[in-house]
Amino acid sequence: MLARNALVRPPVASLAEGEITHIERQPIDVDLARRQWQDYVDALEDSGWTTFEVAPAPDCPDSVFIEDAVVVYGDLAVLTRPGTPTRLGEISGAEEAVAAQGYRVTRIEAPGTLDGGDVLKHGGIVWVGQGGRTNAEGLEQLRAHLEPLGAEVIGVPLTKVLHLKSAVTALPDGSVVGYEPLVDDPSVWGDLFLPVPEEAGSHVVLLGDDRILMSASAPQSAELFRARGLDVVTVDISEFEKMEGCVTCLSVRLRG
Repeated sequence: MLARNALVRPPVASLAEGEITHIERQPIDVDLARRQWQDYVDALEDSGWTTFEVAPAPDCPDSVFIEDAVVVYGDLAVLTRPGTPTRLGEISGAEEAVAAQGYRVTRIEAPGTLDGGDVLKHGGIVWVGQGGRTNAEGLEQLRAHLEPLGAEVIGVPLTKVLHLKSAVTALPDGSVVGYEPLVDDPSVWGDLFLPVPEEAGSHVVLLGDDRILMSASAPQSAELFRARGLDVVTVDISEFEKMEGCVTCLSVRLRG
């Protein structure tokens, strides 16, 4: 069996000060967020994943969303250049973490911007959200890094949510799930697109085999996935959803 490792980063006291774009700011219970984060980590570990904790970044409210800091593909880790300047301080910790895992490391350079949450990978195709935190130069730099590894990199329009993976993710069979009112162009995925009845149903983490992790706030979508034969694990991440976060944002899954 391939190793299943994941990077995670604990929430910091300033979590409520993080960036939000498409929703109204709400009060955050940081103590509850810390418990929910631990439940998320426990769910990964209960499914056979080994987690590695990246050092907290007290001056970076959004740093718990570790996925945005680095994109891994094969043996390469691409350090991002977040589209929000307040998040630039998150990258050094991510760099130390992926280097410790033995990855070759490269990075997105100015004037490119790229958030890892804009990058959806499945079956050799890499879709990259365009219109929010990731710009065209960031897309082109990512393409230059990943195409030598055999990836096909495709830009996808994005205007209705923060990140591409806030709109769509992929099931183990390659179906791309999304809540249609928040997906700019479902035709990008053709017959692979599978609409779901709740926004949070758009966000799944592949845990291996036919097991997926998703938010407890999308029970109808969970039943839809179970009816397709999937083993569904749910976690409550309400405090992170208030910050436009989802299950994919809270870890970087390393397979190899």
